Amino acid sequence: MKKDNLWLGYTGTDKKNMNEVCERYKECLDKGKTERECASLAVELAEEKGYKELYGTLERGEAIKAGDKLYVLQMNKSVALFQIGRKPISEGMKILGAHMDSPRIDVKQNPVYEKEGFAYFDTHYYGGIKKYQWTAIPLALHGVIAKKDGTTVRVSIGEKEEDPVFVITDLLVHLAGEQMAKKAAEVVTGENLDLLIGNCPLEQNKELEKEEKEALKANILKILSETYGVEEEDFLSAELEIVPAGKARDLGLDRSMILAYGQDDRICSFTSLFAMLDLADEITDTTLCCLLVDKEEIGSVGATGMESRFFENAVAELVAATERDSQLLVRRALSNSMMLSSDVSAGYDPLYASAFEKNNAAFLAKGLTFNKYTGSRGKSGSNDANAEYIAELRRIMDNAGITYQFAELGKVDVGGGGTIAYIMAKYGMNVIDSGVAVLNMHAPYEVSSKADVYEAVRGYTAFLKA
Repeated sequence: MKKDNLWLGYTGTDKKNMNEVCERYKECLDKGKTERECASLAVELAEEKGYKELYGTLERGEAIKAGDKLYVLQMNKSVALFQIGRKPISEGMKILGAHMDSPRIDVKQNPVYEKEGFAYFDTHYYGGIKKYQWTAIPLALHGVIAKKDGTTVRVSIGEKEEDPVFVITDLLVHLAGEQMAKKAAEVVTGENLDLLIGNCPLEQNKELEKEEKEALKANILKILSETYGVEEEDFLSAELEIVPAGKARDLGLDRSMILAYGQDDRICSFTSLFAMLDLADEITDTTLCCLLVDKEEIGSVGATGMESRFFENAVAELVAATERDSQLLVRRALSNSMMLSSDVSAGYDPLYASAFEKNNAAFLAKGLTFNKYTGSRGKSGSNDANAEYIAELRRIMDNAGITYQFAELGKVDVGGGGTIAYIMAKYGMNVIDSGVAVLNMHAPYEVSSKADVYEAVRGYTAFLKA
């Protein structure tokens, strides 16, 4: 079915509202370049709307009632927001889910080394990336260094105008004949994605008998010690992420698009968060939830991924506090729930049309995207939402005047992907993959339509309010 470009139907008021949402979104992208930064920002915005931390509330013995707004922060990397409704939680919730982690390059635990006049950080990439895309672009360093004394040092280098930046070098084209003949996956290897961090050796003390043999490494460690108060061994308990430097920017002469790092999947995380927080002053019948998690890009594993039970545990606490301590009621709460599992969809790119099946592709500026199934080659690993639930969502979106589209992730035998939907479906709840179409998925800079960002917020709001 043909969908008109959203811009053709927007009024002046629509465009004004859209630009306000997109400026808010770009600001969040700039502040949240890691899952920790996103989680911290989500909590900050939630607290401004009156949200309180769940476990602290329970410890103080405060009663939980309709209209209360609570959050759970899991290891500073995943967040669940709850807005308690009038109905018992065991009758089900409306859940917006997305992930906050993005493909990137991580610093190893023993990272600092020098080689032939240069100092480097040794690295290991995270998530599915085209490795060659990460060379010869300005990079920033974000993360934390946890020290044995219990303190945590926050690191952000490369974002301010006065900051230095970093780079992963590439071979000059004049000498790259052999390199250019390789397959794209082999042009740059994982072990060659090391970050260039210095070229100046530590000044030697001529009066001392023993001079520093690794003077470049020593100078880097001296700078880190003086600036952050950390020693080399502190890297053992550090989480440092290498991401593209710079802010989210308007794209195009018409400023109709956004170019930024991490839009997979922060475009769904922040729009879901906006929809949730914009309803903070309302008391709804059904309990609302916004679930923003980590580790999706590597299989949703670990204590902060969707495969962990932190969300289920939080629901159990809420059920016990508002109804009674019953695992049966917890299972009912989860199985009776409805969820939009939001992740980016592959936007149709006419320059690479052969990878798409056009009639079932997602297009930029055509609205919120629903994927009945994701997976790959025969729907492997997909959730595959049922027809009745899709019909209900169509009714909700149509009644609210939301523009939406249904799509698949490329041609059947070309590839595929997954989200957290199949994990939540294990509880027996109604779940569908939804989200926003982007170009350049998993690249250092991804492209989205401002109109789709705005429509996503409107669509998520309609889902929560229905």
